[in-house]
Amino acid sequence: MLLDRSVNPDLLNRHKQTPLMMAAMHGKISCVQKLIQAGANILMFDSLYGRTCLHYAAYYGHSDCLQAILSAAQSSHVAASWGYARFVNIRDGKGATPLHLAARQRRPECVHILLDNGALVCASTGGYGFPGSTPLHLAARGGSLDCIRELLAWGADRLQRDASGRIPHTVALKHKHGACAALLNPLSAEPLVWPSPLKFISELNAEAKALLEQALMDANREREKSILKGTAYSQPSPSHSDAGIYDNISEASDTELCCICFDQVCTIEVQDCGHQMCAQCTLALCCHNKPNPTTACLTAPVCPFCRSSIAQLVVAKVKTDNEAEHDINSSILRRSIKSRNFSEGSSSFKSLSAVGSFGKMGGRGSGRIAADNEWVDKP
Repeated sequence: MLLDRSVNPDLLNRHKQTPLMMAAMHGKISCVQKLIQAGANILMFDSLYGRTCLHYAAYYGHSDCLQAILSAAQSSHVAASWGYARFVNIRDGKGATPLHLAARQRRPECVHILLDNGALVCASTGGYGFPGSTPLHLAARGGSLDCIRELLAWGADRLQRDASGRIPHTVALKHKHGACAALLNPLSAEPLVWPSPLKFISELNAEAKALLEQALMDANREREKSILKGTAYSQPSPSHSDAGIYDNISEASDTELCCICFDQVCTIEVQDCGHQMCAQCTLALCCHNKPNPTTACLTAPVCPFCRSSIAQLVVAKVKTDNEAEHDINSSILRRSIKSRNFSEGSSSFKSLSAVGSFGKMGGRGSGRIAADNEWVDKP
């Protein structure tokens, strides 16, 4: 009502905070949307902490408000005059970006949104927290496993030091966050990193991106289990027999099992060639080299079946019943291969399940897909 009566949307209180800052601070998404529609300035700083509305949304963990402000920045004069990437990494009076604040306050959803929109994962603070702290240092101090998972999955450097020479592992130990310290230990296995420098990854549609992101987080969680195994922080795993591993895969979907791992159903299709893989194998193919945070270039992988360049990744189309019938024979062959490997206690097949498949395809070793005779044991 006030906006309809031509009230200035950027009125200031005594701390030079705007109504948009207050709405973001308290998570009032409808107010945020109405103020943005009325032309509220998203680039204004307050006099209390030198923060913008984006800082407040990240600090208080209001992911919907954060997303609304970022969407407004993409379509407003900010993108043209200031630059969108610069806005996402805007610093407050103490040199903290919104990502620093979200990591320190244990806001994993906001951390994910900011990283997905170009936040610098290795940026150092000025006077916020301990000088020179990265988001990973601040997440280690706050003890947020979820924030640490997100930051590591986007390429945060476990060896980067703050102004006093401490790495995030040291910070986690100092604040007695044992599980966080175990994951941040430089001697533990490297996590898989989202291959954002690849062009076809940046152009993924929402559904395909969600599948690959889930595969990455699942693979890194399997890595966590092995790191935390035997410690006070290990999670008990449900007991099950090998025979029941594939009970959740139906007969119909079994005809479309990934031809690389013979484990997961094909969910991702390579364009333009049309070959299909599961999300886990697709991601391992893209993560064959850890992206260098200092460069945007990365050798693009090719389709493992035809060696053609990958133009785009999309969600795989589900085959019709008639098409599925033609794959029955190949399905029977695959099932017999799986049965033989299980009965023989094949280590090569087991290496394809969960984190093992990434260890063979996307780990720190060869950076290539294993040859056929490495996948299946010879009789």
